[in-house]
Amino acid sequence: MVTQNFGLRGLRAVASAGIGLAAGAAATLAAQRPALHALRTRIEHLEQAAQAQRQTNFAHQQRLHWELLSKAMDDPDLAEVLDAYNGTVPPRKQRQFLFANALYTNAFCYYRMGNITRDEFFGFARSMLQIPIFREYWYATRPHRATLIGTSEEAKLGRMVDELLVQLEETDIDEWWVVGEPPTE
Repeated sequence: MVTQNFGLRGLRAVASAGIGLAAGAAATLAAQRPALHALRTRIEHLEQAAQAQRQTNFAHQQRLHWELLSKAMDDPDLAEVLDAYNGTVPPRKQRQFLFANALYTNAFCYYRMGNITRDEFFGFARSMLQIPIFREYWYATRPHRATLIGTSEEAKLGRMVDELLVQLEETDIDEWWVVGEPPTE
């Protein structure tokens, strides 16, 4: 009998110790919960700040791009630096191409910043492709777009515009604004 009582007492002691350990762990977790919540909140704040900084940097880069293109459009000597057409495009047309590039880049940046949707970007491209100079620019820069990484957002949008241009050229209706469907991806 003595052995059986000791076994039960030992089992009760182990159970009590286990319950005490579990209660201690629960109390520790309860005490750490506010600290974990504060850390999670801080991480979210830092991620938001980093995103805001990326947006600011992107906007600054877009502004710099515009300033550089503006200088090249205003000064034929500087435009020669950006002659990616091997002298096949006259200086006046090259400046027009630079402006077309600035318009396209602006729309692309607006899209990347989340200021316009993919459908709105598609609508912008559809209207720009109605302008002969822009179409000419688009054809002339096809080799440049071919150098983009195929999975990049810029390459995907470029292919979308390429497909839209084909659809616009193949259509025989006057209502260009209804041609093409923006791809879902």
